[in-house]
Amino acid sequence: MVIQPHDLLLLKEPLSQLRTESVIPDWVNNSLNRTPFVVVRRAPLVNGCVPIGVRGAERNQRFAAFVAIDAIVNHILPEQLVEKKVWKKNKRATNFKAFHALELTADVLRDFRWGPVGSVGFELASGQPTIHEESDLDIVIRGNENLTVTRAQEIITELEKAPVRIDSQFETGKGGFSLIEYSRGTSSLMLRTIEGPKLVKSPF
Repeated sequence: MVIQPHDLLLLKEPLSQLRTESVIPDWVNNSLNRTPFVVVRRAPLVNGCVPIGVRGAERNQRFAAFVAIDAIVNHILPEQLVEKKVWKKNKRATNFKAFHALELTADVLRDFRWGPVGSVGFELASGQPTIHEESDLDIVIRGNENLTVTRAQEIITELEKAPVRIDSQFETGKGGFSLIEYSRGTSSLMLRTIEGPKLVKSPF
């Protein structure tokens, strides 16, 4: 099982499966009882356990922990949500601009492996309402091949036509970076790795 940052995991008996040295807030228990999904964090495995984050109802409610592989019931990749066009089955899809933006994004990124993450991805995977009228669309694009700055600029220009702001993260085998930042063609770029952020001349 290859597990990557941004993937969503459905856990069995979720609260008892969390491994952490921190005190677990009450909201974590409430959140996992309601929706036993967690998001894979960008961090190293510890004793074979996967780094995960628990989402709460409030924007500032995020809790970091680890879970063992055998605690995972289902593993959903963001790109699987696109392959199945899950938003077409969501009853709330017509109500929010963030959902509307998925169709345009699917057309712009038809040659890439990509998927929604953040609140949109979480709602589509879990079925739990998490987005609101002001929600942006966060996406991840997977690709180990070099992406030219010119191509990145073309993608950003097309995505700017969406009814909401789209935050695009490009993931390689080395880490992830902001597509908007990369499209500016600066001499250095922030690459997010499992060891932490690094300034690099090329993310590839």
